[in-house]
Amino acid sequence: MSHVTRPYIPFELRGQELRDAVVRYASNPIYLDNEEWENSDNPYRRQLRPQVLPHLDYDSVPGRAEILDYSSLAVQRLLTSIYEADLVFLPKSGLHEETWQDFKSFYSPSNRVLGEMIRPALEKYAFGFLDDEVEVSGQWTKESFRAYIESLGANEPAGASLTEKAILSSADRERAARMWLIQFAPDFLSEASPMIRNVMGYYGATQSEWFKIIIDEYGYGVHDTKHSRLFERTLESAGLQTDIHRYWQYYLNSSLLMNNYFHYLGKNHELFFRYVGALYYTEATLVDFCRRAANLLTTVFGEEIDATYFTEHAHIDQHHGRMALEKLMIPLIEEHGEQIIPEIVRGIEEYRVIQTVSDEDLAAQIAWMDRGPEFKKLHAPVWEALESGRVTAPVADIVEPKGELSNTHCHDGDELCHIVSGTMKFVSGFDSYQILEAGEGTVIQKNRLHGAIIESDECVYQIHSVGDYQKCLS
Repeated sequence: MSHVTRPYIPFELRGQELRDAVVRYASNPIYLDNEEWENSDNPYRRQLRPQVLPHLDYDSVPGRAEILDYSSLAVQRLLTSIYEADLVFLPKSGLHEETWQDFKSFYSPSNRVLGEMIRPALEKYAFGFLDDEVEVSGQWTKESFRAYIESLGANEPAGASLTEKAILSSADRERAARMWLIQFAPDFLSEASPMIRNVMGYYGATQSEWFKIIIDEYGYGVHDTKHSRLFERTLESAGLQTDIHRYWQYYLNSSLLMNNYFHYLGKNHELFFRYVGALYYTEATLVDFCRRAANLLTTVFGEEIDATYFTEHAHIDQHHGRMALEKLMIPLIEEHGEQIIPEIVRGIEEYRVIQTVSDEDLAAQIAWMDRGPEFKKLHAPVWEALESGRVTAPVADIVEPKGELSNTHCHDGDELCHIVSGTMKFVSGFDSYQILEAGEGTVIQKNRLHGAIIESDECVYQIHSVGDYQKCLS
């Protein structure tokens, strides 16, 4: 018998093998396209558009400039489903015949194993851009680390974000604010779930300190004070439903990116110290953000809005920020050495990058929703450029029957939708749409989330991939 050990070969999927595994996972019936815009009290249904997935490249990691392209949206949707197979979701109305079957399918060993097989490759694709965006170098000490924390000014008041400005200047402020609240749902309705991944195991006193933060988030076991329940009341008072992933089709790429980032750090314990850094920055900056959020919601909706979720956070997160610094980060550095500081700093800086991406993306989406009529008018000059031959572009001819729903997606370049015959309802966000008749159409901006439904017996239309619509106007 030979005592020579076989060489260790790390597990890795690439190329066609990876693509096939992604498609196999997403072909689960619970992930197929929906016939309605919303999922009604079924937390297991997530539209992954598996028919598109065979055509995507999961090997080449996108840079910052491509992080909002469709492939990234597809990967973020996949990762959300994979991560959440670790969480328990039950319908508010109870498990009935259909949801019982979906429950078993979502939590089945096959679904979980297929998801875990593709997760490492998808995480590299989703978060690899941060390697180029964040570099932590030099020799760090406790003193230099404290100076860095002070320089962040995380506890200081900040000006309004791009998204907040977009809501307050929107042509329909209530619609914009509802779209904003929807983006929080993947995180806030299962609040602290990624965090819980890091209090399992054994690592001493800091573990207990972290658990205190989680206890706060869960309202000390009183359901009515649990933070997710407080957020439900905010949604209800804004005229929105509260069942998990009802608004799946309206989640932006960057909103899923931000939520998934914490699952990514929590799922991969080699990134434990990055989570500690990201946790600190989140808790420290939430105080001012929540004050602004409560004021914004009251300004938009009036006194009928229940902003307790945000006012409560504005109170307790000041305490959480101090706990994360004095009870988690500093004791961990003292116990495990200054070698962990670069990882903590990286977690802070990565989260700051993702915050910026998310803020810019949502502000752009609100502007896109507001400018729906303008982009519909732009159809005429862009169509003239195409029809005259002055501009040429690849075209797809499509025929669809009444009720055909194009589940939400985005494009990697500007496109022109031109209606040949029939009627289409073109949707650019929650409660935001344009009706397009024969001879009409709309410009579809790069990276902007949209979908459509056919309202006539049949609709014949064309999608022209113009790349940059501005070139059609010169």
